[in-house]
Amino acid sequence: MAFKLNTEKKETENKTIRFPLPLIKDIEHVLEGTEITFSKFVIQACEYALKEMEPKKSFVKE
Repeated sequence: MAFKLNTEKKETENKTIRFPLPLIKDIEHVLEGTEITFSKFVIQACEYALKEMEPKKSFVKE
């Protein structure tokens, strides 16, 4: 399934995260001419990555 941008708003919380500068530039380039914010793109990319990940037995250490 291809990654598609979504303009839907959700409840959020601020988190600080560092990105490599070349990645920021690439993302901003893709977003030029759209109404999608950098944050909205990152959220959607994370949701997509989580959905497409191989299933894990457990994320909790026993």
